[in-house]
Order: sequence, then C-alpha cells, then structure tokens
Amino acid sequence: MPLLHVSFKYRPNRVPVVAKGIIAIGQFGCGVITIAQFGIGFVCVCQFALAGFALAQIAAAYSLIAQIGLYVHQGHGQLVKNVMQVTGVPF
Repeated sequence: MPLLHVSFKYRPNRVPVVAKGIIAIGQFGCGVITIAQFGIGFVCVCQFALAGFALAQIAAAYSLIAQIGLYVHQGHGQLVKNVMQVTGVPF
C-alpha cells in the first residue's frame, strides 16, 4: 500500500481506478486518510463517506460532520441521526 495514491483516471473499459493508499486522493478512494467524492477510510473528507471520522455531505461514521448522516458516537449537521435512534439497537 503506497503512502500517497492520487487517481482521477479511468481504465479503457470506462471503469474508474480507485485510489488506494495511506493517503488516498481521487474520485473514488480507500485509505487511512481519504479525500474523494466516494470514500472509505479512517478519516474522510468526501461527498459520500463510510469512515471512522468524516467531514462529508452524506456519511456513515463513528463521528461526523455532515449534511445527512448516521453516527455511532457524535455527529453534527442538518439531518444527522444516531444509529440507536434509527435502529433501536443499543451499542
């Protein structure tokens, strides 16, 4: 896994190349620190995120700041709910 992977390209068959690295930057990213449109990682700054800590438009995370999101511990934003409020399952 590289330290930094930046990828905004597509393969010849029109499939996007996912940025994978400790620091992942691209349209699609997966890494410890992710800056992407669609991202998965520990710390994400993304439009759509699945993360430990997220700053996103739409996200699911342990803690987040988002316009729309689900969180486990702490969350801030317009339409942000705790997972326990939505599912009724205690963590």
